[in-house]
Order: sequence, then structure tokens, then C-alpha cells
Amino acid sequence: MSDFLPNSDDPSFEQFISDIRNCRVCHDHPRYGQPMEPEPRPIIQVSQTACICIASQAPGTRVYQSGKPFNDASGVRLRQWMGISDEDFYDDSKIAIIPMGFCFPGLRSDGSDLPPRRECKEIWRSQLFARLPNLKLLLTIGGYAQRWHMGPQTAKQGVTETVRAWRQYYLADPSLRVYPLPHPSWHNNRWLTQNVWFEDEVLPQLRSDIRSLIA
Repeated sequence: MSDFLPNSDDPSFEQFISDIRNCRVCHDHPRYGQPMEPEPRPIIQVSQTACICIASQAPGTRVYQSGKPFNDASGVRLRQWMGISDEDFYDDSKIAIIPMGFCFPGLRSDGSDLPPRRECKEIWRSQLFARLPNLKLLLTIGGYAQRWHMGPQTAKQGVTETVRAWRQYYLADPSLRVYPLPHPSWHNNRWLTQNVWFEDEVLPQLRSDIRSLIA
């Protein structure tokens, strides 16, 4: 079989998620470039009742080892930004976590993470979001997620200007409020120091919206 596809034309949600968790396309039948070196381990958190979705980049090494999304320092900061407990964050009935690449993509020669594999968005993401009818709030973290969810113009203006224009995206669709966010990695400590408006302007509204949805 040259590619991996859902088991039927219209699988149940449970079967569809099982298919995602068993996907090996990037390792066994890559569409782009070399086969992914790490053993596939798709890591997502999702249910059809989720009202909040975190669209992130791809699992890092620690998350790959644990199998738990944002189980690292970036996750600690993200939960602080959102103003929620670990219990609420990992409650899949409330919060979905869907990275652009479901598996850890491996490392570059300099030790940094490779970009998310492109296969995930082509095979799975559109179908997955079509099966999530209750989403009210979408957090797009970093440029990869912002380009896919918010359009190619975000690639031209970059993450800083996209996040700075957050109100434009937030107000665009009252049925699905969108927040573009920088990555909560420690690599962005300087960015946060240089852009204090993010914590002053964006986070209070974000926390208020989250409280209203998961109270």
C-alpha cells in the first residue's frame, strides 16, 4: 500500500482518530524528502466536545518521549498564558491539541527541531477539523499554524506582525475566535521582553474567553 488513508469513506470519529494514531506515512511512504527518522508516534489530544483548540507546531523530544502534548517548559508557559490548570489543559472534552505535524520530525545537524512534516496537513487536518463541531476558540501557535489556519498573508508579515494584529483575526468570525500566538518556548524570551504589549493586551482577553468557555 503506497499511502495511508482512513479505513473507510466515512469512518466513525473513534476509528478516524485510531487511524491518525497508527499513521506511518512519513516513515514508511514519505511524500516529501527523506523518510522521517524517529519512529512514528502521532501525538494529539482531541474529542468532538472540545470547545478550544490549540494548533501548535510539532512535538519536541520530551513530548515525543512522554506521549503527552506540551509536557515541557513550553507547556508550563502556555498554561500560564491561558490561565488554566494542568487538569483543565489535559481535559480532552474541553481542549483539543492538534499540531501541524503529529509526530516529532527529528533534529537538524545543529540540534534544532526539523519543521513539521507536510503529510499531516494534506492527509488528516482538514478531515479532522471537519469533525470538530463545537470549537469556539482557536489558538494558532507560530508561523506554520498561522499560515494554515489564517491564510498565506501571515507568511509575508511574519509572526510578530500577525500577533500584533490579533484583534483583526479575533473579530473576523464571532463563531470561532482566533488568537495568533508566538511559541511559548524559552527561545522567545527576548521577544516577550521586547513586545510587552502581548502580555498587557492579548493575554487578559485570552484568559477571559477561556474562563467563559470552561467554567
